[in-house]
Amino acid sequence: MLGNLKPQAPDKILALMGEFKADPRQGKIDLGVGVYKDADGHTPIMRAVLEAERRMLDSETTKTYSALSGEPDFLKAMGELVLGAGYKPELTAGLATVGGTGAIRQALELARMANPDLRIFVSDPTWPNHVSIMNFMGLPVETYRYFDNATRGVDFEGMKTDIARAKKGDVVLLHGCCHNPTGANLTIEEWAEVADILEKTGALPLIDLAYQGFGDGLEADAAGTRLIASRIPEVLIAASCSKNFGIYRERTGCLLAQCKDAATRDLTQGAMAFLNRQTYSFPPFHGAKIVATVLNSPDLRADWMAELEEVRGGMLRLREQLASELRALSGSDRFDFIASHRGMFSRLGAPADKVQRLKEEFAIYMVGDSRLNIAGLNDSTVPILARAIVEAGI
Repeated sequence: MLGNLKPQAPDKILALMGEFKADPRQGKIDLGVGVYKDADGHTPIMRAVLEAERRMLDSETTKTYSALSGEPDFLKAMGELVLGAGYKPELTAGLATVGGTGAIRQALELARMANPDLRIFVSDPTWPNHVSIMNFMGLPVETYRYFDNATRGVDFEGMKTDIARAKKGDVVLLHGCCHNPTGANLTIEEWAEVADILEKTGALPLIDLAYQGFGDGLEADAAGTRLIASRIPEVLIAASCSKNFGIYRERTGCLLAQCKDAATRDLTQGAMAFLNRQTYSFPPFHGAKIVATVLNSPDLRADWMAELEEVRGGMLRLREQLASELRALSGSDRFDFIASHRGMFSRLGAPADKVQRLKEEFAIYMVGDSRLNIAGLNDSTVPILARAIVEAGI
């Protein structure tokens, strides 16, 4: 029977990682994989995370199952982190998930349970796994304009026109901050206009908040999500702890569902618990307990926030350095958008043949759509990348 399986196309980013590892050239630069790295190319364990694990080891007395929807202290802490003062536990259902990807999958399953005839509106472009998951689930996907290749900013007029086509019962997927793969973000004024459209159409917003703290700071990065939650009675939010806590391999995330009333909240909580039970029974515990321990311990929370600011500041400095190098080498300001983008990624807007040339001639690896991971750079590789971009004719 298993011989009847069809070959699956390899994930492009994972395939790129394999090419990079196999490349024997010295000085090769990996800007493809979407993982934070320090100046030495290492993904460190944050200080507060290490200390939280030490405390957990000293105090943990059992390895029995956790709660079906996830530990309440984790879900409460994440609700407060994401929604701030607007978090209303009596109206918000919560679910611990296997990473932010698991939160997206469970959100889509929940939305389909509520309306089997839904359509999902996603930005063009978006994180490739968004559409891959939707296609695998057999969900109808509609794209809305988002990235302007000419300005390397948001095509907001196109976005507004396209999401206005969504109807009640449809889902509009929004990136909460640090848009992946482009790095181009909405302003808070634009978020307000998006809320206006959602109010008129009745479509359900699903916000993917994967990079809170990596853009303009923990509070600023949540501002758009909080604005939508303050205006729209029903909102789904998929939050990841992989990046801002650096616990990629712990696969820690959560799904928050803001509901219009307490009865709907209870109904939604039951449906979410059911989804966990059908998918993997009980959710992972360790990463969630790390996050809860950090957020609920004043000393660890302060240290975590300080280190997260160091990470964020380092990426901003690299952005500014790269934009400055490119301005000097190209004699133009056409790359200044890199400094205004936020998060780990920027999209150069270069054609695939130019990206291929960077790989073949300069041993610089980035995704074929010209998405580069800013966190893959350091002070010594920024000038190398800048010169290669100019010499490749981008």
